[in-house]
Amino acid sequence: MRAERRAEPVVPTGPSNFTRAQVPWGLDLAAAWSWRLVVIAAAGLGVLWLMRFFAVITLPIAISLLIAALASPMVHALRRIGLPRGPSTGVVMVVGIGTVAMLLTFVGQQVAQGASDLADSVVTGLEQIRDWLRNGPLHVSESQLDAYLEQVQGAVSDSTGTDGMVTRVTEVGTAVGHVVAGFFIVLFSTYFFLADGERIWAWLVRLAPRAARERADASGRVAWVSLTQFVRATVLVALADAVGIMAVAWFLDVPFVVAIGVLVFLGAFVPMIGATIAGSVAILVALVDQGPWTALLMFGGVILVQQIEGHVLQPFLMGRFVSLHPLGVIVAIGCGVLVAGIAGALIAVPLAAAGNAVAQHLASYTSIGEEGHDDALDLDIGPPPTEADLLPDDDSPLAGPEAPDDDDKDPS
Repeated sequence: MRAERRAEPVVPTGPSNFTRAQVPWGLDLAAAWSWRLVVIAAAGLGVLWLMRFFAVITLPIAISLLIAALASPMVHALRRIGLPRGPSTGVVMVVGIGTVAMLLTFVGQQVAQGASDLADSVVTGLEQIRDWLRNGPLHVSESQLDAYLEQVQGAVSDSTGTDGMVTRVTEVGTAVGHVVAGFFIVLFSTYFFLADGERIWAWLVRLAPRAARERADASGRVAWVSLTQFVRATVLVALADAVGIMAVAWFLDVPFVVAIGVLVFLGAFVPMIGATIAGSVAILVALVDQGPWTALLMFGGVILVQQIEGHVLQPFLMGRFVSLHPLGVIVAIGCGVLVAGIAGALIAVPLAAAGNAVAQHLASYTSIGEEGHDDALDLDIGPPPTEADLLPDDDSPLAGPEAPDDDDKDPS
């Protein structure tokens, strides 16, 4: 009896009353899209991480592409008059480097000549600020000012102490090494892009599958034309910004006119915000040198130049082939700043312009509202599965092949 009580009860089994859960077609499609988008996003983040990790190499190569896009028309012009490609590339690079060196030398001399006067103006302005703090509406006492100055001096001394100085020297040495290496990478990459660009691009196209080579080659050439036109238009816009702000600074008798123009010209390569940020330097110089009213007039001049650029020059020079929506420009600049700082903002907008041109080129293979789109959709995706396609007649856990009859068994 005790053994009978310890024996486990036997439960009779039969077909299950439960059926396999059916996933709705929309949810299945959304899941398929989701994991593919996750894989694509992960791959994109991996590429960006690699580019940022090797920024010492990738950033100079990107800058050399922009320079090559700007200088390629001059190389083609020299080739049309009979000069071979190698010597024509060398001539263009020597002339470009010489021009930049002369311009920087002139700007440095101008800044060095006016630096002492500007320093005296800064000292005078600081004294005026101190008098305003003591005698103005804030009524800051002399002891409070001294305490604030001591705190600032302590923070500066802490950051420039023995440990801090060693850290700063190490960081500066590393940065200088990166700049020197980047300069030579830009120099050599620009030369080879101008001299052997066709061969380099042909090698890259051969890496693509045979079926995709034609469209890959066409897309790359469209991107290059778009990049070339974008860089030309950006140079003209930057030159107009620099000349306009230099004219306002010269009219207001603000010092360092040429230096301000060079800074605005370089800053204008970051669309929409670069020239305005660079123009703020002119406003600060006017404030320090001549006071708030001149600075206010300089501010108005900078805003006027930017309005002329945004509403006249940009729509006229940026053709439809390289046109980007302002929202796309802002998003590209933000992404570039997050990935690579100021250099990323410089490269992001040309990259977005080239990508936009490639997208429009690939989309031109199909027309909007083309006939037979329902049939094309049926070819792209199959019809949703039905219950009869997926479920067997008996889907219970015990379902399986039927047992053979007694007549079919082997008599042995």
